[in-house]
Amino acid sequence: MLKQQLYQKGQHKLSPKQIKLMKLVQLSILDFEQKVRQELDNNPALEEESSSFREDPFEDKNNTESLNEKDSNLDNNNIEKESEISDIDEYMTYLSDDELEEFKLINHQNFKKNNNYTPIIASKYSFQEYLKNQLHTFRLNSNDLLIADFILGNIDDDGYLRRKSELLSNDIFIVLGKSVSTEKIEQLIVKYIQKLDPIGIGSRNLQECLLIQLNMNKNFSIEYNSIAKEIIKNNFESFIKKHYKKLQKKLRIDSSKLKNVFYLIKKLNPKPGKMYSENNKILDYIIPDFTISIVDERLELTLHHRNAPELRVSNVYLNMLKKYTNNNKKNDKKTVIFIKNKINSAKWFVDAVKQRQNTLMLTMNAIMNYQKEYFITGDPIKIKPMILKNISKKTGLGISTVSRVANSKYVNTPYGTFLIKNFFSEKMKNKYGKYISSIEIKNFLGEFIFNENKKNPLTDEKLSKILKKNGYIIARRTIAKYRNQMKIPVARMRKTIL
Repeated sequence: MLKQQLYQKGQHKLSPKQIKLMKLVQLSILDFEQKVRQELDNNPALEEESSSFREDPFEDKNNTESLNEKDSNLDNNNIEKESEISDIDEYMTYLSDDELEEFKLINHQNFKKNNNYTPIIASKYSFQEYLKNQLHTFRLNSNDLLIADFILGNIDDDGYLRRKSELLSNDIFIVLGKSVSTEKIEQLIVKYIQKLDPIGIGSRNLQECLLIQLNMNKNFSIEYNSIAKEIIKNNFESFIKKHYKKLQKKLRIDSSKLKNVFYLIKKLNPKPGKMYSENNKILDYIIPDFTISIVDERLELTLHHRNAPELRVSNVYLNMLKKYTNNNKKNDKKTVIFIKNKINSAKWFVDAVKQRQNTLMLTMNAIMNYQKEYFITGDPIKIKPMILKNISKKTGLGISTVSRVANSKYVNTPYGTFLIKNFFSEKMKNKYGKYISSIEIKNFLGEFIFNENKKNPLTDEKLSKILKKNGYIIARRTIAKYRNQMKIPVARMRKTIL
């Protein structure tokens, strides 16, 4: 039977402005600078402290009272009201990154002269233009050239043509209105596109890419080149999986010759387009948000000055508002509302920047004190197990806020520059009952793998047994998890020919 019940539920309310503040916290230094510049450009009521401003024609030097009381008496019905959103941490998990992406993409359109980093462009033309210029040197009729140009447009940054000929034929019919057979497309790809520089362009997969390079390479010996072609063409799976003994037996060659052939294959380029396409990209540089230094055996934390711009509300606009408010003319009402909106927006942004600085310093200071032993000694074993909840409790900030700081910020230490999230780790017990960090486990794991016999690499099961002997009770599945996090391949893929 249904019953009606009354109950109380506490909810946090988050306004759109608070959501914008959280997005400011998440921005990196370069993205944050971009956001500040955009605000300065869009809002004339906001200015930098360092800028020497012209004399204010509206300034009343004998009257410097606050405008807060007068502002509250203005017609607020014309100002947009803020809606509220509940469940802060839940919402933050699914926070839209629309505004964040606006500042992450740094391209030629939004790049400005006053940036402190410089784009590196090594090529005059784009990768597609570079290929097209070569293609147009072939003697193709206008129809074939049009189709070949269309095919070129489907080559990705790695240099691969991953779209099937049947789909290309359909696309050409839809876009160009021309009916083209798959045979014609294959002919254009093999006879012309795959002849372009760099060698391997237009390949449909890795196997074809390596074969094209082997067929066109004249620098290797005929014998080794022939064996390499046989391996790639007819024994590609064994090559990929490093089944050395199987290849030796099938090709009837010794380990020394196989080693030389593998060395030859390794000199080929698996992504021929990468070096060209990346030359036209603007490079971002890591700028640490914080610096930790040791002074008289004490830790000192500083925030990068680019995270702390000196902003203020323009005196011109403040006095302009005062002048128009005192006039009490009906015609000035819209002007007053416009000026007030600009001033309110500037006030909020100045306050938000300060809150961002406080949040960053509060979070990083808590992390520094939690990992004090490591920052003093530089010994990775001294890194304590630490999760977001630990820092959240110490700072009083939400877990989602701590996560946003940790995932996007860098800290410069006497031992190198690190992403802050790298200091967070799970806690585990060793055989003595002492809690240790998963980072310590990964350090030992990396050391054992580095020193292993590369002819017979250690499997995850063997690594688990070795760690258990050293006092770390770690299951095989956990070893596999840590190894993947460290981007170390499985034992079979670490095997080499000695």
